[in-house]
Amino acid sequence: MTIPALAHAILQARHDRRRAYLVDAPLDAASAYAVQAAVAVATGPVGGFKTARKPGAAPIMAPIFARDIHPSGTQLSSAFGGKLGIELELGFRVTALPDLAASDLTAQLAKCLEPLVVIETVDTRLHGPDSTAPLVQLADNQINAGLITGPTLHGWDGRSFATVQARMMAGDTCLLDGPTQVPGGDALASVVGLLQMVGDHCGGVQVGHVIITGSLHPLTYVDPGTQVAGRIDGIGEIAVTIG
Repeated sequence: MTIPALAHAILQARHDRRRAYLVDAPLDAASAYAVQAAVAVATGPVGGFKTARKPGAAPIMAPIFARDIHPSGTQLSSAFGGKLGIELELGFRVTALPDLAASDLTAQLAKCLEPLVVIETVDTRLHGPDSTAPLVQLADNQINAGLITGPTLHGWDGRSFATVQARMMAGDTCLLDGPTQVPGGDALASVVGLLQMVGDHCGGVQVGHVIITGSLHPLTYVDPGTQVAGRIDGIGEIAVTIG
């Protein structure tokens, strides 16, 4: 396997805990996913995936490494110092792998997934001109820095999630309080889209993985020392300290 130069830069940033200068930005999604795959080989194992769907655009995906997944109540810091991005999200823990060829794939998910509340942390490993370009961020695992997992909803009946009632606090600042539409309009449709596109990318989706479906509020960067607390009604509460 030929490792793209950008993958080398991202791996160096992970190792040195210093942001790397952007080199050889990907020209298309296939090139960005090749960078993800090369980094995953050197960094894995993978513990989950993030996905997003925007109107009129193809779904995107990125692996989340097992080493970056932590329980609620932990303390996390930016590897590079300073602020860290936070997002409250609806996630799903994979308990069984569905038959992707089944005509009732969405209905099967009630037996294959368990909803849970998560907080994703976000931080780029790159700097320089164009380092925030969408394809560059996609190559850098959609700038995932970590994942905090909260309680799991057992006995889920398979109902779709289009709107949830949620609250997110960063210190004294309220980022979300009330009903909000999940990204893409349907969390299960986002999961199905990921399952149909992921194949064996970065090892593919496996039992025990967590799939996250996008932020319920705008990405917010917070200072070290911030106490963050979130809740999705009917699923549970979650907290993290940004160290």
